[in-house]
Amino acid sequence: MSSPSTSPHILNIAHRGARSLAPENTLAAARKGLDVGADMWELDLQMTADEELVVIHDSTLKRTSNVREVFPNRKPWLVHEFTLDEIRLLDFGSWFKKQDPFGQIAAGMVAESDLASYVRQQAPTLGEALTFTQEHCWRVNLEIKDSGGNPDPDQVVKKILALVEDLDMVDSILISSYNQTYLAKLREAHPHVATGVLVSKPHPHPETLLRQLGARAYHPRLSAFRPADIALLHRQGCRVHVWNVNDRKAMERLVSAGVDGIFTDFPQVLTAVLSSSGRD
Repeated sequence: MSSPSTSPHILNIAHRGARSLAPENTLAAARKGLDVGADMWELDLQMTADEELVVIHDSTLKRTSNVREVFPNRKPWLVHEFTLDEIRLLDFGSWFKKQDPFGQIAAGMVAESDLASYVRQQAPTLGEALTFTQEHCWRVNLEIKDSGGNPDPDQVVKKILALVEDLDMVDSILISSYNQTYLAKLREAHPHVATGVLVSKPHPHPETLLRQLGARAYHPRLSAFRPADIALLHRQGCRVHVWNVNDRKAMERLVSAGVDGIFTDFPQVLTAVLSSSGRD
């Protein structure tokens, strides 16, 4: 990650991939993010019952898969109660056409051929997601979820770092979490891996928080963003990446404020905003 003081470029970060155009947290969504000009994609990591790292956002499988049909007696369908082989049996794509979560199918922004390809999309493993990223000379933000099963933080960090190091991708990743234990463990295990602190409310002293955790980036929710934090954190050599921003005018305000990155479900819109501002 380049220093904010040396690059005017603002990162266009495809949140869970371009999930307005494809089913979230799938390689199809990642590919769409890449196609529309995102600089990197963001994904969510959880551990399965057999201790595999899988890319899924929710603590349950019901919203983004057909788990209720395949495993009707496993309610509430918690991710950490399923093995990877069981999760492989699920369809993580067909729901997107049925629900059209961002109205982009109705707006004619998603081709029928794309919709057909989304059927039977799988939830990728971390290894598959990293391999996709590497093959396309891209970058990725790995968010470690804290959603159940009480996984051992040391084990989670060890597994992530083993895959990252095996693929020689230390310079291509940013690891974020709300759970600061993960971030502290990452710093202890591998000080050169870039980390980002996620917050949903303004932190009174973000510069102190990042210094304590050895983090390189501050990830406030849009409602928690304070323009004054930018200069404060830039003086410390840290970046500010705001989430999750889908409104064009809000994007334009953040660009003018000097943020370093924007997470969005509409990277295609942010690409246009950055191009018109000269910050692409």
